Amino acid sequence: MKRVFCPKCDYQITFDENKYKDGEVVAMVCPQCASQFKIKIGRKVVRTKSGQEKEVKEPDFSCGFITVIENNFAFKQDLPLVLGDNVIGRRNKDTDGVDVPIITSDPSMGRKHCVIHVKENKNGELVYSLRDFPSLTGTFLRNELLGDKEIVRIEEGDVITIGATTFILHTPNRESEQ
Repeated sequence: MKRVFCPKCDYQITFDENKYKDGEVVAMVCPQCASQFKIKIGRKVVRTKSGQEKEVKEPDFSCGFITVIENNFAFKQDLPLVLGDNVIGRRNKDTDGVDVPIITSDPSMGRKHCVIHVKENKNGELVYSLRDFPSLTGTFLRNELLGDKEIVRIEEGDVITIGATTFILHTPNRESEQ
């Protein structure tokens, strides 16, 4: 199943892309706002709001990633992390400054909820830390609420909950650790 977003209202539409051939243009109608738009199956280029086309790059998981656990609000998602601050929050087309947008309808997750900071230590290993943005509902690490301005170190497999959404941290060298 493939997910696309309506360019007008940002409504998420799911459809089976296997019913179409690569390169085929499919006309879609948004069930929420009735906007009509077209997508090209298998296309690695998207059109921006200004009408320009830009190439969509494959996600880079070299600095690790988070896996969002599927629940009533969100589907399973693997979202890459980058060196530096990774602001994590609810995806919204009007929100700038979110580096790791989670596609969810969870009303208890903030648009900017928490931050995972990734840095390389002097041995060349990646080190991860977590802090609340601050958010209204807080950030939980292993069911423990983080304090105001508290920064904690996190590692492979740590479970983090923001709102009603839970995700797991994965480091790029996890296969070699097992």
